[in-house]
Amino acid sequence: MILVTGASGFVGREVVAQLAAAGERVRAMSRNPSRLSVPDGVEVVRGDLLEPSSMAAALTGVDRMYLFPEPRTAVEVVAAARAAGVERIVTLSSGAVTAGLDTDYQYPVEQAVEASGCEWTHLRPGEFASNTLRLWGPSIRTERVVRHHQPDWRGLPTHEADIAAVGVAALLGDGHHGRAYDLTGPERLSPRDQVRALSDALGEEVRIEEVTAERARELLHELGGWAAENADFLTGFESYSPSEIPDHTPEEWDAMIVPLPTVEEVTGRPARTYAQWARDHVGSFR
Repeated sequence: MILVTGASGFVGREVVAQLAAAGERVRAMSRNPSRLSVPDGVEVVRGDLLEPSSMAAALTGVDRMYLFPEPRTAVEVVAAARAAGVERIVTLSSGAVTAGLDTDYQYPVEQAVEASGCEWTHLRPGEFASNTLRLWGPSIRTERVVRHHQPDWRGLPTHEADIAAVGVAALLGDGHHGRAYDLTGPERLSPRDQVRALSDALGEEVRIEEVTAERARELLHELGGWAAENADFLTGFESYSPSEIPDHTPEEWDAMIVPLPTVEEVTGRPARTYAQWARDHVGSFR
């Protein structure tokens, strides 16, 4: 039995779907199981990573686990998993760990997993393509516009299905123990490029409007939720642990943003493009 925590998340949903498609016995865990939509045959259970004691039923009979990062209780959750008989854990982490920028969120979860005695694999994606749905979805749906403070900055948006596919490979196959997989999309794209891909998927124009960082932060706070919580970080007013940031010029940072072949190396097929992501999610922008 494979337990998928954070099963309502973008990556977690894909892990559940891909495991089910492979014919595996899957248990999907969520704090709000009534909100989960899962393939036939997938067991749904309630469990909260912030309340490790609530996971007893979810962990029963489980030998492998996909772990959503929650640093506040990672040690207790991993200990409970190990005691229940879990032998392999695949952790959703972040490329910020590889870059030395994350010391207090995903990294402590990785440390807890590595210290557990379980076989482990860490998934370290950089930029999530799905963030554009969270950040731009409301304004695209209502106005067909995206307002951004850096419309020409280029990143490597990664399709959540590719992150999940690497995780599924690690859950099901051998040769992944002790590996930390840095994951990126296949091409460097700016917000302007991404908006163009969304326009193509929708079949109508979506405008991009450059605003100041201050205004961008205001708009994110107006969105609320995840966008508001991360507004300072997303607009450059806050960074990862400042004392830990390596000393690089903007040009050096830009040069380090290069597509990685990890998805294809692990899964045997090329990483999905952002244009594919836009087509897969176009209904959410209408």
